[in-house]
Amino acid sequence: MTAFKRALSFVILLALLSFPVLVYFNAQALSDWWQLRGYTPASAVTTLASEDTMTPYARHVFYVNHPDLESNAAQFRSDCNVTEQTIVLGCYHSDQRGIFVYDVHDPRLAGVQQVTAAHEMLHAAYDRLSTKEKDYVDGLLTDYYNHDLKDQRIIDTMNEYKKTEPNAVVNEMHSVFGTEIADLPAPLETYYAKYFTNRHAITDYANSYEAEFTSREDQIKADDAQLAALRSRIQDEESSLQAQSSKIDADRSRLDSERSSGDVADYNAGVAPFNREVDAYNAGVQSLKSYIASYNQLVEARNAIAQELTSLDQSIDTRLTPQTAQ
Repeated sequence: MTAFKRALSFVILLALLSFPVLVYFNAQALSDWWQLRGYTPASAVTTLASEDTMTPYARHVFYVNHPDLESNAAQFRSDCNVTEQTIVLGCYHSDQRGIFVYDVHDPRLAGVQQVTAAHEMLHAAYDRLSTKEKDYVDGLLTDYYNHDLKDQRIIDTMNEYKKTEPNAVVNEMHSVFGTEIADLPAPLETYYAKYFTNRHAITDYANSYEAEFTSREDQIKADDAQLAALRSRIQDEESSLQAQSSKIDADRSRLDSERSSGDVADYNAGVAPFNREVDAYNAGVQSLKSYIASYNQLVEARNAIAQELTSLDQSIDTRLTPQTAQ
């Protein structure tokens, strides 16, 4: 064998040996190429990516998962048999096997699709992190959770994830913190800049539609407290009027007795105080009526807000009748 042939054989052997290595290190790229082959995202999907200010890399991760906006509740339940515990309506199937977003049409909940899309994209992005990258990011997220997280709703959300998905809590922190907490430590902000050019646009969406719920819930709590105070005042007034009524009846009987017996002096002396008692009683009756009217008006207003809250819940309740696309 000539030197040239030996060299050529060596090069071919080296190429054959290195090919599996190249495939291994580019497996994700090859998988992505296959997933995106012939795929064109729907206009609604590209709009979501733009509204979420996704970077080119984030869009790539998003599109690889062929995100789908679903208005049909039954179909959504089928595609997302386990949904998120937080304020989003969607799911991500691991290993880059799909992102599904529930298409809510209630204008009061504008922003829910955007936050959901960003949340689920971050799940897909987390799956792609190397072990070293995950260790770093997990450390940042856990440190923030242990020392700086003050939002009780987010704390409660994480507690729910600990119950339902104990092995994925940090993964959920990765999506929740990135889309629902406006102010994060600088290292986390730097990290999330890999995915969003303006992360606050997403947290603004989250705060906006979450407020549609919390403002009504807070108003109902305030109304309930005021109703309890009014109810107590009404009960006090009723007890006081009952006592006054009993005294008036007794004084009336006494005056009638004095008049019948001819005790004119005592009778005349008791008439003015008795009339003042009656006047006070009648004023108390009017006051009670006013309290009752205020109570009834507040009940009506409170129930109207509760109905609005129920309507909002129904807008995002995928157990209900499928929504008609508008």
